[in-house]
Amino acid sequence: MQKEVTIYDIAKQLQLSPATVSRALNDHPAINSNTKTLITSKALEMGYRSNLFASNLRRQRTNTIGVIVPRLDSSFMSTVLAGMEKVVNESSYNLIISQSLESVKKEVTNAKTMFDSRVDGLLVSLASDTENLDHFNPFFKKGIPLILFDRVVQQKNCTNIIIDNLKAGYDATTHLIQQGCKRIMHVSGSLKRNVYADRLKGYKLALLEHGLPSGDELERVTNLTRQDGLDVAAYIKRMPNPPDGLFISSDFCAVSCIGALKQSGFSVPNDIAVVGFNNDPVSLVIDPNLTTIHYPGQEMGEIAAQSLINHLNGLLRLSATNTILLNYDLIIRESSQRPKLS
Repeated sequence: MQKEVTIYDIAKQLQLSPATVSRALNDHPAINSNTKTLITSKALEMGYRSNLFASNLRRQRTNTIGVIVPRLDSSFMSTVLAGMEKVVNESSYNLIISQSLESVKKEVTNAKTMFDSRVDGLLVSLASDTENLDHFNPFFKKGIPLILFDRVVQQKNCTNIIIDNLKAGYDATTHLIQQGCKRIMHVSGSLKRNVYADRLKGYKLALLEHGLPSGDELERVTNLTRQDGLDVAAYIKRMPNPPDGLFISSDFCAVSCIGALKQSGFSVPNDIAVVGFNNDPVSLVIDPNLTTIHYPGQEMGEIAAQSLINHLNGLLRLSATNTILLNYDLIIRESSQRPKLS
């Protein structure tokens, strides 16, 4: 293998001092333009690479932000990452992105990798089985800022960026009630995560306010996969008294369920009105189009990244605001719209 070219090699070729070469490559004003051109051309010719790692170590900054997400194959998470990339690139930072694959064990490994990579700050959406933030203690001890987004826990050392999932769950369920639904089922993800636990609370609150039935038979905790959507449809088909409304905490799972329900002879929305969550592109592919909660992923990514960068640049103290709450929208489409009763 060819050895790495150094400033000393360039200096020897040009019979200049290493200090002059170093200043020229760093665009120092004390070096005239002709000398800079000569040195940069020779550096390019010899295959010289600037040692950013060593330079960053000296400055105690890497201009790198770490991101840990549950999964990369999520439409919602893709929009979040797009928002982060936009802000980070405009601010001359870089992103290191990893996924926990919904495993706290993998999340622990990812956190160690980010710490060892000396990221300046960390953005995290927690895995489905994460119960505490002990694996982020090295960041807290070093004063490395950590922002949790979407899937969060309350932690005094970091800022949370979320929507009001309880109210969103309440609004989704209330909409079904307004469409005449009397027996509404909710399909959730892991209740260890705030997003699903809060949506379930909102669902229950809406039922309670309207005197409608709830209970284990009408609450399904799943992984919100395509197969879970099929399984829920099969479960509904076996029920002696099936629901007439269905609120599912994922568009992807809801679309799978609608397809299976239709194959089983149910009419959507006439027999079962359905509401999903996230406003994924798949919500517009299914027939009928899916009513859903629009979750502002791009905005969440932009605000998370900008908040972290502002903190790193001394423009914001993250501890001053523990939670940033974003708006959401209920988007009503055909999957839940029933004919008005005369």
